[in-house]
Amino acid sequence: MESPFVGISEQSRGLPPGTPIYIGEREPTQSKLSLYVFDESAWRLECPATVAALLDFVDPGKVNWINVNGLTGGVVERLCERLGVHPLAVADILNTAHRPKVEQYDDYFFMITKMLSPHEDGSVEYEQVSFIVKPHLVVTIQETPGDCFGAVRERIETGSGRVRRKDAVYLAYGLLDLIVDNYFSVVEGIGDRLERYELDAAHPQDPTVFMTGLQELKSELLRLRRAIWPVRDSVAALMRLEGAVIPGDLIPFLRDLHENLVQVIEALETYRENAASILEIYLSSVSNRMNEVMKVLTIISTIFIPLTFLAGVYGMNFHYMPELSQPWAYPALWVVMLAIAGGMIHYFKRKHWF
Repeated sequence: MESPFVGISEQSRGLPPGTPIYIGEREPTQSKLSLYVFDESAWRLECPATVAALLDFVDPGKVNWINVNGLTGGVVERLCERLGVHPLAVADILNTAHRPKVEQYDDYFFMITKMLSPHEDGSVEYEQVSFIVKPHLVVTIQETPGDCFGAVRERIETGSGRVRRKDAVYLAYGLLDLIVDNYFSVVEGIGDRLERYELDAAHPQDPTVFMTGLQELKSELLRLRRAIWPVRDSVAALMRLEGAVIPGDLIPFLRDLHENLVQVIEALETYRENAASILEIYLSSVSNRMNEVMKVLTIISTIFIPLTFLAGVYGMNFHYMPELSQPWAYPALWVVMLAIAGGMIHYFKRKHWF
């Protein structure tokens, strides 16, 4: 189970607030920079090696999208320092276990969200993406290379959609919308896995594998809920910034995005209930099978009780037992014992006890 003290590590304890230090589970990768500069008429892509060279390409008269892949090498710190980003925001960027949130500063707003990537084996990869949004600039900072922003890049390069005709805030919305759309793919994969477990719940081939997989799936659902729920709150917080940094014509789009997140969360809650129901079905089937076994064993024990009694009586070492001297005594005892057993079996069948 994940620690409730999200974002706290031995490395950061005792340091002054705002100290930039990487906190995360995965090995950080070297930062790489890219820059899209575009307006309605043209676009260009730059991939400089340094922050200074990158900022030289920024055009204040156009929309600029800086993307940073990787959190090491001091690139994030230098870029944020040149852009005037608050040190506490820089520390939050480097803390990949941070809860998604939105914060407004003087001339920009800062947002942390989670990008989810489904794998073929059913597992989900979690990656933190940080946004710094200024009037003509969007900075996205990712943990590792690879993302779901390909559709926005294609719209920028082909001029399709609204992104080339809109401002930086709309670009940030478009990127966030792709992240949320990817949530649906992850949730659908979870739903497919749940359906397979539901089909196998009554008669799993390997009970140990079934229980282990179902428990892992329940943990995955809990982790997804923890990741996505704050994103919904962040979008709601963005809508409350209308007039300050969010233009009024973007509010309907954010409202639609919020509804999509509500839909994802409702699906997660439904799947959590389904997982609990599947576990109950499995435990009930195990209990029923155990009851059937115990019923058979009880019937067998009941049949042998009178037979054991007769065997015990004639197993006593009394000298004067007249039947012992009769030649018909042994077969007669077998007849009596078989008659008792047969009569009890017939009675149990009439009662439909087995």
